Amino acid sequence: MRRVFQEKVSLSLFREGNMFDTLGLICMIWWYMMLFHPLHADIQCMESDTQESLITNVNMDWRKMELSWESSRNFSEYTCTIMDRDVEYTDIEVDSPLCSFPVEIHMPLHKGVFFIIEVPNTNISKHCTFLPGGMNGSAIENFSCVIYNIFLMNCTWQAGREAPADTQYFLYWQKSRDEEEMECELYIKDENCRNVGCIFQNVSIGTEKAYFLVNGSSKDSLIQFYDEYIDLYKIEILTAPLNVTAHCTKDSAGCIITWRPPLTSHVEEAKCFQYEISIQNKDEPKEEKKLHRVRNDRYEFQNYNKKKRYTLKIRARGKHCLVSSNWGEWSEPIEFGQGNDYFIFVILFLIALGTISITLLLHCLFKRYCSFKNIFPPIPQPRDKFNALTDAVIQTEYVNLPTKSHTEEITTLEG
Repeated sequence: MRRVFQEKVSLSLFREGNMFDTLGLICMIWWYMMLFHPLHADIQCMESDTQESLITNVNMDWRKMELSWESSRNFSEYTCTIMDRDVEYTDIEVDSPLCSFPVEIHMPLHKGVFFIIEVPNTNISKHCTFLPGGMNGSAIENFSCVIYNIFLMNCTWQAGREAPADTQYFLYWQKSRDEEEMECELYIKDENCRNVGCIFQNVSIGTEKAYFLVNGSSKDSLIQFYDEYIDLYKIEILTAPLNVTAHCTKDSAGCIITWRPPLTSHVEEAKCFQYEISIQNKDEPKEEKKLHRVRNDRYEFQNYNKKKRYTLKIRARGKHCLVSSNWGEWSEPIEFGQGNDYFIFVILFLIALGTISITLLLHCLFKRYCSFKNIFPPIPQPRDKFNALTDAVIQTEYVNLPTKSHTEEITTLEG
């Protein structure tokens, strides 16, 4: 089921005497949405001091920005005024009981809106005030949205300070008056499963202000709504410029830096952007960064020193177009310039250190688990036959030597 943006405020005034008459007011507001959630509001009206009510049945169509009424007399001229609490107002003179305000008027309803219908050169007039209904302090707070990565939009808010614990909020938005209203499809929830944000996908930026409405519901009481008009291009975080390059030559005293504009969903002209270029001397990080601002997509770095090495990054913002005036994201840093060739010395040092470490490790392993005799066995020598024969004869003679026997005689003397 689809919801249609229709807002109608019906007012009826029945006078009793010449003072303010609000007891006889019949007020009805219809705002049909996708799920037909009503907006709660109160209407208070007062009239000038006349004998009878000449202006009745005041209606306001918020979608068409049309204010209509009925008059018991046919006046040739009327003056209509619409004004919000920020004292922004618009006056229109008409010759019939219908005022069509410019659709460019964007007045949030949650702050309250005032209407005045007057008949020039008379004391006939009617003043009405549109006031949001519901429990005070129940509407959301700190509502904000941001567009990032070209097509994604993230909206967040905080629950009302006086909102009941079971309050649940719902976000609807309308890109333009000619498009249908859409409810959030991907809510962000807090620890209590209460909706506190929303992520929209495939968002495109248009020329009109988008309308956002956050409704609330609770079993205990009526929840005030919150609404706001936002220029989508103002809340976009621009992506970083593309294809950032630095071209330096040995013969030249400068470097040519080029890039492409950041991607957006609605602007392609390079003249709509201003760029900020950050160049940092990498060899001296404490040195102050050089920030340069240009309008085109090319910059010549004049203070280039080929003996130094630099870090370059660029960001963009809108200028004179429907592009955010806030600085966007920085590009990924790139390096250019020759600089001091510390890299070679580091590599050589690491190689020498590695060689020494491996040598010491092998020495320790060999000393612990191996012996030099196993690693380096003796070399066998040719046999000396002469020496070998002499040794055998000597050994044989020694072995075959006769053993001398001894006889012992024992003489016993008796005395």
